Amino acid sequence: MTTAVYVELGKTRVFACALGWPGWCRSGRSEEAALDVLAGYAPRYAPVARQAGLAFPADAGDTFTVVERLPGSASTDFGVPEQFATADTDPLDTDAAEAMADLVVASWQSFDRIAAAAPEQLRKGPRGGGRDRDKMIDHVIASDTAYARKLGIKHRLMAIDDHAAIAALRQAVTGVLRRGSDGTPPVRNGWPTRYAARRIAWHALDHAWEMEDRTER
Repeated sequence: MTTAVYVELGKTRVFACALGWPGWCRSGRSEEAALDVLAGYAPRYAPVARQAGLAFPADAGDTFTVVERLPGSASTDFGVPEQFATADTDPLDTDAAEAMADLVVASWQSFDRIAAAAPEQLRKGPRGGGRDRDKMIDHVIASDTAYARKLGIKHRLMAIDDHAAIAALRQAVTGVLRRGSDGTPPVRNGWPTRYAARRIAWHALDHAWEMEDRTER
């Protein structure tokens, strides 16, 4: 079993992202380092796949096949995987779209569960910084609102306790993601749905895992 990944090569940071598993995307200072970190996060991603009702191979992190290398940018170096893989513009049938959307939903559910268990004040990062819990939740919601516009969905910014509005935004996003696609973005200057799913799931899980790691024990 080998897992297809693409790598996004910045000057100071490299992302390695699993094409078939939205949200399983990690970075390092080199391609080798990024792939090592990706492998190390396989056990943390596996419960997300199970939550989505999908069978995540036990050896998914053992062997990777790099199917594409993309040039990065300042955004890559800042810490955001922003490049579309060539496969992101391939047609997507409804069964694959459903599975992709289920993984995004599971990523949100993981974020919500971890946030609910985290204290308001989180342990500071290596340089003494980092958002505390509520600011991190607010950041993820605001980012999802911005990401949704790349799918043609326009919702107002909402408070972190406006659960009905958050649910409505997520339902609108997954409604687009669940449709089959010819690979083109659903709106002009938007994102292909494969990339949108990967970016949204990555962002939710990245902050969920950060929150988990920065919770005092």
